[in-house]
Amino acid sequence: MIVSGLAACTDSGGEEPKKWRFEAENGMLSGVEVASAGEGFSGDGYVTGFEEEQDSVEVKLQGPDDGLYRLNIGYRNNNEDKMGWLALNGKPFGDVRLAAFEGFTDAFAGKVLLNKGENTVKITRHWGWYDIDYVEIVNSEPRPQHRVENKLVNPNASKEALALHGYLVEQYGRFILAGQQNLQDALLLNWNYGKLPAIAGFDLIEYSPTRAANGSTSREIENMLQWHELGGIATLAWHWNAPVHLVNSDQQPWWKGFYAEGTTFDLEKTLAQPESEEYRLMISDIDAIAVQLKRLQDAGIPVLWRPLHEAEGGWFWWGAKGPEPAKELYRLLYDRLTAYHEINNLIWVWNSENPEWYPGDDVVDIVSVDSYPQPGDHHPVSRSYEGLVELVGDRKLVALTENGSIPDPGLLEKYEAYWSWFCTWTGEFIDDGKHNSEDFIRYVLNHERVITLDEVPDYLKPGAIPN
Repeated sequence: MIVSGLAACTDSGGEEPKKWRFEAENGMLSGVEVASAGEGFSGDGYVTGFEEEQDSVEVKLQGPDDGLYRLNIGYRNNNEDKMGWLALNGKPFGDVRLAAFEGFTDAFAGKVLLNKGENTVKITRHWGWYDIDYVEIVNSEPRPQHRVENKLVNPNASKEALALHGYLVEQYGRFILAGQQNLQDALLLNWNYGKLPAIAGFDLIEYSPTRAANGSTSREIENMLQWHELGGIATLAWHWNAPVHLVNSDQQPWWKGFYAEGTTFDLEKTLAQPESEEYRLMISDIDAIAVQLKRLQDAGIPVLWRPLHEAEGGWFWWGAKGPEPAKELYRLLYDRLTAYHEINNLIWVWNSENPEWYPGDDVVDIVSVDSYPQPGDHHPVSRSYEGLVELVGDRKLVALTENGSIPDPGLLEKYEAYWSWFCTWTGEFIDDGKHNSEDFIRYVLNHERVITLDEVPDYLKPGAIPN
C-alpha cells in the first residue's frame, strides 16, 4: 500500500534552538499504515507496521535555509533496541538507532545538509517492529574549536607513541588519514591506484593460545615490521579466541572461539573468581599477547591498540555479559600490559560510543566506532561522530576504526565530522565494486583532505626519533 500526503510543520518560534517538526503520518507510506491508538504521540497519529524489509515512510520537510541541521526521529519502541535505514533526498544516509523506551520519545539521527525548500527523509525497516511519529530538524550551531589534549594516559608512554599521537592531534580537524585492514590489501591499493594508505590494520587473532593449540600460526608481527619499514602507521586489534571452553562443534568450530556462540566461557563469573583456572588461563592469554607486543616495542613501533572491539554488540564473548564485565576486563588488560609487562608503545583505543560501556578517561586515549552502512553509502557517519565527541567532552581524538563504505572526504568538513582516520575492512568492502567503486577509491586516495603514506612525515619513520 502506498499513501502520500503533505508534511505538517511546527516552528518553535522564538525559542533557541529553533525546531521544525514534520509528521510521519502525512508522509508517503509503503507497506506501513497510520495508527492513533494510545497516547503520547505528536500530531494526528503515527506510522506503524514496519515488518517487511522494504517497509518505509518518506517525509517531506521544508529547509528554512541551505545549511546543516540536527535530525531527530520521533518513535516508539517498547522492546529491545532497533534500527532503521535512512535516506536523505533519495540517497542512503546511514541508520538511526531506536533504543527501547516505554512510550514515545525521539532519537538523534545525526546532522543533515538540507537545501532551502523541499527535502525528503526516508526511514526504511532495518530491524523492525517500531512506530515512527515524526521527523524533526533543529538549528545546528557551528562547532567550536576542538579541545583535544595532546597527552597519553600511560605516564610512561614511549617517545614513538607520543610522537604519533602528537601528529594525529596536529592533523585532527584538518585532514583524515586513509587506512586499510590487512597488509596485502594495503599493498594492493598501491598496485591498483598508485597510493598506499597511511595506516594499515593488523590482528593478533592467531596468537590466541587456544588457536595456537589447534595448530594456528601467524606472521602478523612480521607483517607489522614490514609495514613499519615502509614508514606506515599500524592499528592493531585482537579477535581473542576464548581462553578455555570452546564449543568446537561442526556448527561452532574452534576457530570461531572469539564469538559468544563459539564458547561457554563466562567472563562475568571468571572475573568474580580470580583463584579459578579460567582466570589463570585468561591472564595467561594476556601474557602470551604481551610477548608479541614487546616485539613491536623493541622495534620502536607505536601501535594504535584497539582491544575488546565492538564489545557492546554482544557477538563477541568479551561483550556477551554486558558493559560492566567488559569494562573490568579492559581495565585489567590495561593494567597487566602497562604496569606488569611495562609495554609503553600502545595508544589505547576504545571502540564504542555508548556511555554505559565507556571504561574511563584514565585508560582511553582515543574513542572510536566501526561503521558498516549499505553498499555505496558514503555518508559522513555524523551521528556516531557527534556521540563520541560528547562522550569524551571533545578532549580525545575520534576515529572510524572499521568501515565498509568509505565516508566521502568531501562531506566531512561540511558535516563537521572530523574523523582522525578511517580503516576499510578487507574482502568485499575493498574489491566488490559495490561498497566502494574503483572510481570512488581513486577519488578518496587523491583527495586533498586525505593523508596517504607518501604524506606521512619523516619524523615518524623508522629510526627518525632519537633516544
